Amino acid sequence: MQVVSLAHDGRGVARVDGKTVFVSGALPGETVLAARSRRHRRYDEAELLQVLQASPDRVTPGCEHFGVCGGCALQHLDEARQLEAKQAHVAEQFARLAQVEPDRWLEPLRGPAWAYRRRARLGAKYVIKKERVLVGFRERAKPYVADVRKCPVLAGSVGELIGDLAELVGSLSIRDRLPQLEVSVGERVTALVARVLDDPSADDRERLRSFAAARGVEFYLQPGGLDSVVPLDPPATPLSYRLPEFDVEITFQPTDFIQVNGSINAQAVALALTLLQPAAGHTVLDLFCGLGNFTLPLARRAARAIGVEGDAGLVDRARANAAHNQIGNAEFHLADLTGDPGALPWLPGTCQRVLLDPPRAGAAGVLPLIARLRPARVVYVSCHPASLARDAGTLVNDHGFRLAAAGVMDMFPHTAHVESIALFEGPASPSRARTRLDRAVEAGHGSLL
Repeated sequence: MQVVSLAHDGRGVARVDGKTVFVSGALPGETVLAARSRRHRRYDEAELLQVLQASPDRVTPGCEHFGVCGGCALQHLDEARQLEAKQAHVAEQFARLAQVEPDRWLEPLRGPAWAYRRRARLGAKYVIKKERVLVGFRERAKPYVADVRKCPVLAGSVGELIGDLAELVGSLSIRDRLPQLEVSVGERVTALVARVLDDPSADDRERLRSFAAARGVEFYLQPGGLDSVVPLDPPATPLSYRLPEFDVEITFQPTDFIQVNGSINAQAVALALTLLQPAAGHTVLDLFCGLGNFTLPLARRAARAIGVEGDAGLVDRARANAAHNQIGNAEFHLADLTGDPGALPWLPGTCQRVLLDPPRAGAAGVLPLIARLRPARVVYVSCHPASLARDAGTLVNDHGFRLAAAGVMDMFPHTAHVESIALFEGPASPSRARTRLDRAVEAGHGSLL
């Protein structure tokens, strides 16, 4: 069969007898032999058996486990072509969901393609038939933990420790009661959070302690929810990363959200500030601010930076990060930005710049608020092209903003995950043609949020 395009999840797309077939491991322009694995009413799925005519963009995967491990989907595709495919996906979403396109495309942000991943959640499973523990990502399209010995995309030295970690867990009395290891890599230390369903024995703790000392890592134990995470041997070494361009150090807990790729994160912060152009007299609003990753650099350039976040723990740590960096013009507030944010004591009277860094669901709930603030520039950092496109349509078509620029960021090389950034320029003045929201509010059919 002939492969004509690449699906959003990294599978090749073919058409056979008028029906779409998604072929794992196939690339556009290839002629392949494949076997259907699942049939559906509107499409089928197939597994690649043989590449009869290869694409010139096909490369040798850098990991021996590629194709079995589900951690990566695109190692067989040239890195430059990966980014082109991701930009095409963003453009297609803009056109299909919002009927908009950017005035210009930004150069993609690139960084190391290997040993980049500083946050990961690995499965751990004692397999009776194999009489040993497996540690790693899940198998592709299967619920099983992949049988791997190392992972070249994990940051620091932890990618080389996968096999050793599996042997360590296999030596514990709770080997079948430890289902997960969470990796969190700081600039000074690597933390491994072990999800434990039973309390480790004294011997288990000593084995963990010896492994940590020999490998230069630190273990945490998580017997329950996120609030139950504690160091194996307190006090733990603080986790942190730096943004040298802005003289900012961000400290974080091992289960906190941070951007997975440190190099791309630093570039993204710098690009966001370049696009926003904050000035000494500006008030900047950072919605979904997390630990202050963007807020604190913004505070270095603006008169006032206001960060708003829905997780109370992250708000507390963002405030601590402001104090740690001796930044007095940044403030942080707790509010549910995905639903009803309630009272708005944090809302500035005027706001010249807004930054959005929402989760996959996007920022639909706060777009009317942004429209009423009428900032001159809005930068939207996105981890999901469809929600970005939907929100772009609202800002452009309903609220009179212009999609001035957009680009992709290679936050997750070799995966189908797409991170992007977009710049919106606001209406030139309040006298500009009224939006649908203005008319609705004036008619009594709308509200601030």
